Amino acid sequence: MSLHRPVLEQTMKDKYEKLDIGNKVIAEYIWLGGLAAETECGYPECLDPTDIRSKTRILDSKPGSIDDLPMWNFDGSSTMQAPGDDSEVFLKPVAMYKDPFRGGDNLLVMCECYTPQGEAIPSNTRAHAVEVMDKVADQKPWFGIEQEYTLLDLDGYPLGWPKSGFPGSQGPYYCGNGADRIFGRELCDAHLKACLYAGLKVSGTNAEVMMSQWEYQVGPCVGIESGDQMWVSRYIMQRLSEDYGFRVSFDVKPIPGEWNGAGCHTNFSTEPMRNEGGYEIIKECMAKLEAKHDEHVRVYGIGNDKRLTGACETAPITEFSWGVANRGCSVRIPRSTEADGKGYFEDRRPGSNIDPYVVTSILVETCCLD
Repeated sequence: MSLHRPVLEQTMKDKYEKLDIGNKVIAEYIWLGGLAAETECGYPECLDPTDIRSKTRILDSKPGSIDDLPMWNFDGSSTMQAPGDDSEVFLKPVAMYKDPFRGGDNLLVMCECYTPQGEAIPSNTRAHAVEVMDKVADQKPWFGIEQEYTLLDLDGYPLGWPKSGFPGSQGPYYCGNGADRIFGRELCDAHLKACLYAGLKVSGTNAEVMMSQWEYQVGPCVGIESGDQMWVSRYIMQRLSEDYGFRVSFDVKPIPGEWNGAGCHTNFSTEPMRNEGGYEIIKECMAKLEAKHDEHVRVYGIGNDKRLTGACETAPITEFSWGVANRGCSVRIPRSTEADGKGYFEDRRPGSNIDPYVVTSILVETCCLD
C-alpha cells in the first residue's frame, strides 16, 4: 500500500514559528525509549535506534548551564520502561544543545532515565558509560563514529529505486553526483546544517555505496559526549524526516543480497595512542579485541550477521582480523597511523543500529581497563 504524508508549506509554518513568546524558552527533553536500549537478554540490545522520545517543557528564562534545568518525569508504562502501577520515570538533563527547529534561545535537552528512588532504569545505558569514561578520563579517549543510514519512501522502498526491480549495480553511487544516481541529498544537507547549528561535532557527510544510502560522521568527541551527540544527531534526523516525508532506516541490511549493508564504524584512540610509540599500544589493543571478539559482536547491532559476511567490505562475524588500510578486516589501521607510529584505529564491526553508549564503553573497557 502506498502511503502519503502531507508536508506543510513553509509559509504556513512561518506564520506560527515567528510568533513572539517573550522571555520564555522552549526546552525539548529527549530520552531513549524502551526499545532503544533493551536489556532483558542479559546484555544491552538496541532493538530500535529510532525509539527516541521527547516532550516539551517551557522555562521562564534561558538556563546558564545544564545544572539549571529541572528534572522532569514521564509515563514509563507507555514507553515499555515501567509498569502501569508504578509508571513514573524521572528525566535527568545531562546535555543541552541549540534547537535547530525552533531557533532562538530554545534548547534540545538530552536526558537520562531514573526511578523515583534515584536508580538508573535498565535501559539507561548512559549511566554505565559515564562510569567507564570517568575511569579513563586522564587518557582522553576520542571517538569518531560514522553513521550510515538508508532513506526510504513511506512504503518502505529505497528512494529512487524502481518499485518493481532494482537500480543499476553498485559503483557509481559512492560519493556520486547526478539526478540518476543520488537521491535524498536535500535531507542529508539539512541534517548537516541542523547538527552544526545545534553544536554537534559533525565532521562530514557522503553518499554511500548503495543508492539512497548516506553517511555522516560525528567526532572526534571526548568520552561520553560521543554517545550524547550520536543520539541527538539521530533525533534531529528523525525530526527532519517529518518535514521531508522520508523514512530513515538504520537497518544493518535493508536490502538482502549483493547490496552493501549499513555500519557505524567507530574510530577510537587515547592520548597514549596519539603520542609517540602509540602504534605499539594499538597493536596490543588488537590482541585484546580478538580475545573479546564474541562479547563485542554481541552488542554491535541486531542482525549484524546479515551484514558481516566477509563480502561487501566486511569481515566474517565469526572471525577477528585486523590490517593496515584493509576494509575487509574487522579493524582497520589507517596507513597514516602505521607511517607515523601513532594515531587511531577503526573498528568496522559495529552496525548502523548500535547504541553508541554501549559500543564506546565496551571499547574503553577492553582496550584500557582489561
